[in-house]
Amino acid sequence: MKDKNIDIFAPEARTPADNALGGRYRNAWTEESMYWEKKAGRQVAMIGEKDHMGSSLNKKKIFYFFIFLICTFFFLGTRIVYLQIIQGGDYRASAENNRQRVLPIVSERGLIYDRNDIQLTKNIPNFALALVPQDLPRKKADRGKIITKLAEMTNKSPEKVAQILEEYGSYSYESIVIAEDIDYDHALSILLASADLPGIQIQRASKRLYLNDFLDTKQYEETEPHSLSHVLGYTGKLNREELDKLYSQGYLPSDSIGKSGVEKSYESFLRGTYGKKRIEVNAVGKEQSVLAEEEPKPGFHLKLAIDVKIQENLERILNKNLKASGKKRASGIVMNPQTGEVLALVSLPAFDNNDFSGGISREQYKGYLENEDNPLFNRSLSGTYPSGSIIKPAIALAALQEGIINASTNFLSTGGLAVSSWFFPDWKAGGHGRTNVRFSLAWSVNTFYYYIGGGFEDYVGLGVARITDYLREFGFSKQTGVDLPGEGVGFLPSKEWKKEVKQERWYVGDTYNLSIGQGDLLVTPLQIANYTAVLANGGTLYKPHIVKSIIDPISKEEQNIEPEILNENFIDKSYINIVRLGMKDCVDYGSCRRLSLLPFSVAGKTGTAQWSSNKENHSWFTSFAPFDNPKITVTILVEEGGGGSELAGPIAFDFYNWWWGYTH
Repeated sequence: MKDKNIDIFAPEARTPADNALGGRYRNAWTEESMYWEKKAGRQVAMIGEKDHMGSSLNKKKIFYFFIFLICTFFFLGTRIVYLQIIQGGDYRASAENNRQRVLPIVSERGLIYDRNDIQLTKNIPNFALALVPQDLPRKKADRGKIITKLAEMTNKSPEKVAQILEEYGSYSYESIVIAEDIDYDHALSILLASADLPGIQIQRASKRLYLNDFLDTKQYEETEPHSLSHVLGYTGKLNREELDKLYSQGYLPSDSIGKSGVEKSYESFLRGTYGKKRIEVNAVGKEQSVLAEEEPKPGFHLKLAIDVKIQENLERILNKNLKASGKKRASGIVMNPQTGEVLALVSLPAFDNNDFSGGISREQYKGYLENEDNPLFNRSLSGTYPSGSIIKPAIALAALQEGIINASTNFLSTGGLAVSSWFFPDWKAGGHGRTNVRFSLAWSVNTFYYYIGGGFEDYVGLGVARITDYLREFGFSKQTGVDLPGEGVGFLPSKEWKKEVKQERWYVGDTYNLSIGQGDLLVTPLQIANYTAVLANGGTLYKPHIVKSIIDPISKEEQNIEPEILNENFIDKSYINIVRLGMKDCVDYGSCRRLSLLPFSVAGKTGTAQWSSNKENHSWFTSFAPFDNPKITVTILVEEGGGGSELAGPIAFDFYNWWWGYTH
């Protein structure tokens, strides 16, 4: 092969030698090609086949590829929309929370005054240590170190601090109060010690102080006057249940709220409107600058219908008589029968609501709970008792209204009534002789009420259904609607109730007991006071109220609480006048006659309520004065005080004696 460019495989260029050489080349090339085809698959065209590269793609594969691309872009687009639009606000807020905080500016809580503008509450500025859980380190060890330091600063155990944070863990962006009622010096030391600790804040706060410096405490021998505590109530920190309920209304974990009394029932007025402060914070949540601020609006002031002088002296007189008789539990209520205003509401024993302001210690609270006389219980409002004979004026009015009796109807009282093997006694052995409605009220003659209530022999009485219907008209077996929380309801029995609950039929003896305020009948002292006001004012049942007016602290505009009528004109006024005269007779010559020594005319009714076979009876007295133009009603209950004329009546006498000098 002379020319190296000659294709030795071309037939025309081959010599016999070339043919031999080409054959060797071809065989070598063919063997190598077969090797690589077996090794890696066919990659090139054989000589003599197509002279271009082939493609493994086809239309089906291309289609699936484009479907894949479309799905990928659709998923990415959907995710972007979700993150940017749907969740964008949350992520932006989260990002802003890392740099900014919106802090509440607590509003000044409204003050409370008595009807004569004597201040009863005060807000004392102080500080609270709070923590924003979001600013704490994520690592458990680092978090534990901060909790330990917090415990040292606040004199709490690390477990207690950790428990607080865990309890409010779902409010991680809010300030959680770890310790409150901190004075200035302690707050300053905490602020300096926590300079490098994340999330810790010292917040301005206030403590509610309940005042009594207007009281004449020299008149008290052993006990301090605290009966206003049941009326005013107290404030305390929101618990978790309250926070979950009120968070949507703007309440925060660091907030206090009215827990009882007027503080609770008028919380929405007293709280005010919080302001806002937007601040910029550093990496550990410390304030760097104020970006914007919105001023808070103070809460409304309350003026009570309560006269603190009447309240103080009713409590003093009750305590004096209780001590002399060895008793401890009592209730006293003074009302204006023309408006439903409550002038005094005393429940003894009482408690000091300043113990609860700013947080009560476990030992103090345990002491209250373990006190067998239960000073936290508002007997005037929540206690339910058999009424005894003070219910008799209502039974007499029902009988007059239904035509069962008239002013002249009389029955012979010989000491009681015998029905089959049962005997229903009068309180006086031998009876009271001929008795009409006025005399029955003056001397509380049981026999008269057995007749008009349950009937006897051929005489048909009211019966249980009509008795309870009329008692409901007077407001029994329902809440009066007074503007204080925790009011009791009382109870009126019925034939159906006895059959269902006691599995017994109703007997005439049950009606007899109901007619004199015994058996299963239960009433609250406030219900008795309110029903007495109906007798005093001539037939109108008012809704009793503690608050007299609400005052705007900025404009000084005063909004009066107008009297609200619950019921009226359900008893003829002429019948009410008969019963009123019977109650006056009780004072003039009957079982209330001690009050006839007063320099003005009073109408009253005693009551002795049996409730236990081995304990003394409850002592009741209810009344109104002056008789011709009633300005107040006075209702007294002494638990286990014996007969109504023995203890409750003399207490009312002492109070009326003081009241007359106070108002004249």
